[in-house]
Amino acid sequence: MTMMVPAAPHSHPHPHPHHSLAVYERVARMASGNAVVVFSASGCCMCHVVKRLLLGLGVGPTVYELDQMAGTGGGREIQAALAQLLPPGQPPVPVVFVGGRLLGGVEKVMACHINGTLVPLLKQAGALWL
Repeated sequence: MTMMVPAAPHSHPHPHPHHSLAVYERVARMASGNAVVVFSASGCCMCHVVKRLLLGLGVGPTVYELDQMAGTGGGREIQAALAQLLPPGQPPVPVVFVGGRLLGGVEKVMACHINGTLVPLLKQAGALWL
């Protein structure tokens, strides 16, 4: 499945557009690597809430703890790219992808859970079989 990601952030011009595009491509590859992918930070309580919800539903998401990613600021670059995909004012983590498509942050995940659309999305993505 392909995730539609803007080639570069529109609100924050980047001095190296190819570098920015590479980060978005990396996010797209990571996001489509499993039926459910959570970009998280290890000390974030809302990230913990989302992960516990998914685990409680029987989903084993791939979790990327951005604050623990090795490399030269890789986690920070990914977090900045994810922030461009979310509505303004949303916390930068958690960010949840289902079936390679952006679902959203904690508010969107909880809204889908409450209104009954989360489980069908998870089933459609192959994350749940029951």
